[in-house]
Amino acid sequence: MAQIEEFLGQVSGIVWGVPLLVLLVGTGVYLTIRLGVLQVRSLPYALKLAFSRNQDKKSEGDISHFQALMTASAATVGTGNIVGVATAVVLGGPGAILWMWVAGFFGMATKYGEAILAVKYRVKDPEGNMAGGPMYYLEHGLKQKWLGVLFAIFGALAAFGIGNGTQAKAVADLMNDTFSVPFWVTGVALVIFAGLVILGGIKWIGRVTAFFVPIMAAFYILGGLIVMILNFNLIPEALGTIFTYAFSGEAAAGGAIGAAIRFGIARGLFSNEAGLGSAPIAAAAAKTDLPGRQALVSMTQVLIDTFIVCSITGITIVMSGDWQNGSIEAGVLTATAFGTLLGGVGPYLVTFGLLFFATSTILGWSYYGEKCFQYLFKSTAAVKGYRIVFVLFIFVGATVSLDVIWALSDVLNGLMAAPNLIGLLGLSGVIIYETKRFQEKAKEENQKAS
Repeated sequence: MAQIEEFLGQVSGIVWGVPLLVLLVGTGVYLTIRLGVLQVRSLPYALKLAFSRNQDKKSEGDISHFQALMTASAATVGTGNIVGVATAVVLGGPGAILWMWVAGFFGMATKYGEAILAVKYRVKDPEGNMAGGPMYYLEHGLKQKWLGVLFAIFGALAAFGIGNGTQAKAVADLMNDTFSVPFWVTGVALVIFAGLVILGGIKWIGRVTAFFVPIMAAFYILGGLIVMILNFNLIPEALGTIFTYAFSGEAAAGGAIGAAIRFGIARGLFSNEAGLGSAPIAAAAAKTDLPGRQALVSMTQVLIDTFIVCSITGITIVMSGDWQNGSIEAGVLTATAFGTLLGGVGPYLVTFGLLFFATSTILGWSYYGEKCFQYLFKSTAAVKGYRIVFVLFIFVGATVSLDVIWALSDVLNGLMAAPNLIGLLGLSGVIIYETKRFQEKAKEENQKAS
């Protein structure tokens, strides 16, 4: 295991080198400029669309705008928000949180672009369900099928890391640390629950996540806000530490600013998945008349994930001061920090939050993985087989080394992001065109309403 972890660490260092970081952030910056900072101008309207009860039921698609958002949020609001943020602070110092915010801001434009292309180039599978995502817009839009195949291969494999093993292991660690529950017991429980939902396909996943995600997010956010209110005097110092360390590189791995930037952006991507190419797979299933409408809804996911949930975790860790204790592992750092600031109830709050977050992420990523697998093999039987293997792997993930899974997830994330970002840049003209088309339609709708 140690040799595997070392090898994966070396590969991750290569994959997450300067070229990919520049491509990742650069794509977000480029789209932000071309879209006229749309993530700021259109955010109020995007939130209205996301949480509106008046969903578009007449348009083609499998699930509503809200269910698509919740499925994507289920996949992103997971261990990245609790363990991922803690890992970023441990490896990159508190300054990594600022770079996570920077990546999140530009990532909103990236997420918007991904969703537009996903809906624009989606197709119907043999069973009449929608299928879309980077593999389809790389093949049909960019006319580079080989890039679509590469993305699908990486996505189908990454689902076992970022969306399965990492989540299961994080839950198993916390359940064992908090309640002394054996790892295998947690693994079996997760297999049973996830299996019942996953084997029902996207409509079951959409229903379950639309019910659970708002509840779990509200639960964790409320708990975090209580911590901050009770320790309000520590917030200014914590924010000062984050901004100071973002540019000094102190207490970061290797003592370099580059560590804060690298781990802030890398863990930010692990958390909100902007540029990764996963969320547009869920967006493609939404019932919508125009790509731009669902794209605005998808954009709000980064706001919820990075600027609300991740911020609560990161600021709480810095407020507690526990990040300076090198003996505390990243897997339990957030729970320890909540315990320091909130007392005995703190670790339980994080444990239950992570339990819901990680379980929902497993559900969302099972859909991503099976759609990538479906693109490669075009077989309903193969997809059903993939679901079964995915569910069984949850048990494996709950019982192996977290460090190995984190390293594998980092590598696969980077390999997924590269072809997707190439597609976004190559099809940026389509993104702009579809944006203008939607804005004209929205203007007409407003005029009729008035």
